[in-house]
Amino acid sequence: MRDVDAVLLAGGRATRLGGIDKTALGAAGDTLLDRALRAAAGAARRIVVADPAAGRAPGDVLWTTETPRHGGPVAALAAALALPGPAATAVLVLAADLPHVEEAVPALLAQVDPADAADGWIAVDPDGRDQPLLGLYRRAPLLAAVAALPGGPAGAPLRGVLERLTLVRVLVSAALVADVDTPADARAAGLDLPS
Repeated sequence: MRDVDAVLLAGGRATRLGGIDKTALGAAGDTLLDRALRAAAGAARRIVVADPAAGRAPGDVLWTTETPRHGGPVAALAAALALPGPAATAVLVLAADLPHVEEAVPALLAQVDPADAADGWIAVDPDGRDQPLLGLYRRAPLLAAVAALPGGPAGAPLRGVLERLTLVRVLVSAALVADVDTPADARAAGLDLPS
């Protein structure tokens, strides 16, 4: 993943979990954010889109926030893509609330053919639902798709970006794309919840 930047989207409100920082959930001190960062360990740059005040990551991790705060995944993606510095030609986009992200990323990347002319590769679950927050995208078309949104990225649906891209859908197991939205999800993933 030398020519890949990893973008970890970690700034959601977690309303169904009482507004806690769900990326801080874990077991024995191994948080969801820790797992996502390990899954992206080979990336040229690892960018976390979240409140930097909550930063609990190694010093080589870049932090940014979307505008407006809690502006949604497209706004978060736009904030990461706008960071200055050397940019890789591909972007690995990960939701930071995937308990099995360390298995999910290799499962996705194993199906990527760099010779393919696609704009990106996204996970799809066994029910046929796209999982675009587990995806690898070519930077230039992704940037163009975000820039083409008529109302800008804030509050824009992710499907508005996806429909502008030619994507390869990679089938992965439901377990690999299961995220943590509720206390039941956290318990099923073996994560410790605050009392």
